[in-house]
Amino acid sequence: MYGTKSKIDLAFEYQSQVAVLRPSIHSRRANLTVKFQDLYGFTVEGNVDDVNVLNEVREKVRQQGRVWWALEASKGANWYLHTTIGQGSALTSSLKFSALANAITLKKLIRKGIPPVLRPKIWFSLSGAAKKKSTVPDSYYDDLTKAVEGKVTPATRQIDHDLPRTFPGHPWLDTPDGHATLRRVLVAYSFRDSDVGYCQGLNYVAALLLLVMKTEEDAFWMLAVLLENVLVNDCYTNNLSGCHVEQRVFKDLLAKKCPRIASHLEALEFDVSLVTTEWFLCLFSKSLPSETTLRVWDVIFYEGAKVIFNVALAIFKMKEDELILTHHVGEVINILQMTTHHLFDPDDLLTVAFDKIGSMTTNTISKQRKKQEPEVMKELDQRIRRLNSLRMEDK
Repeated sequence: MYGTKSKIDLAFEYQSQVAVLRPSIHSRRANLTVKFQDLYGFTVEGNVDDVNVLNEVREKVRQQGRVWWALEASKGANWYLHTTIGQGSALTSSLKFSALANAITLKKLIRKGIPPVLRPKIWFSLSGAAKKKSTVPDSYYDDLTKAVEGKVTPATRQIDHDLPRTFPGHPWLDTPDGHATLRRVLVAYSFRDSDVGYCQGLNYVAALLLLVMKTEEDAFWMLAVLLENVLVNDCYTNNLSGCHVEQRVFKDLLAKKCPRIASHLEALEFDVSLVTTEWFLCLFSKSLPSETTLRVWDVIFYEGAKVIFNVALAIFKMKEDELILTHHVGEVINILQMTTHHLFDPDDLLTVAFDKIGSMTTNTISKQRKKQEPEVMKELDQRIRRLNSLRMEDK
């Protein structure tokens, strides 16, 4: 059998089998699956290398925390609120410079991550939630929850259906108390904004807000500012028109920022919205590890919804070499799911999102949305007409 092979050939053949016969320590470690809880109570499943990455991330969080505390000590407890440059001669040049310096410092700091212990306070202030809450009586949330208690609507029925499916297995969210708290927040908002009511996806967003903000009232106001001020209008309405517009804008941006990927996926007849719709509706909360998701939210609450596009593009960009070698739609989905589920280091993702994808202004995104809106509304109108026609035929 081996008579025609030289000793060198046999040596190479043997060496090629060594990895299979005697896997390296690294290979064994990589294949060893471990489970543990992260800071927010979610069960994380990964290999030993993933655990090492998470330990490194925790150390980065500690270091970043020291930076924030040092700034609070030198600039004052609420220094990050003094980043707006006012108008008029009353404001001295030194104060203007101080505000500008604070704004530049704050943007860099937020992109590097807000320490978990400061997140509730900083999100509430910088997002506009505190300002929104201040425009209504202090008893607004309590009055609203009491007023809607026991009322049944299509929204409340869907909420009740989705509660057990929201992060199942979580030590608090998946309990009677967790379900009740999440239900109050979602039901209250469904009555606050009847145009939105409730849309699947909001349950995951509100649940994660509850874990960060600690109180359900603060989580409610964060949800309100997110839907009313941060995200695009009509993203969560019945026809999801805003979400459809975002998907079209994303496809255009993918073609511009990642042309090789876009061209290859088009050849595979792969519709990117198959994966990105969930990213946009759930704000990555079902896809990325919790701390990575919250690092993305840190930036969203300060810089706006344009960040969602940066992050979504970055996920594709990070796997460009693998994606352009795929032959089937299933391969594309598997690569993207595996990538998002194991993005334990937020810096890896955000570095690509802002350094490699490049800046995209809110104005640029707004122009893209206006360009896509007429076509989306036309398609939705045609869909409604077809449905009405089918109903008439059934009668």
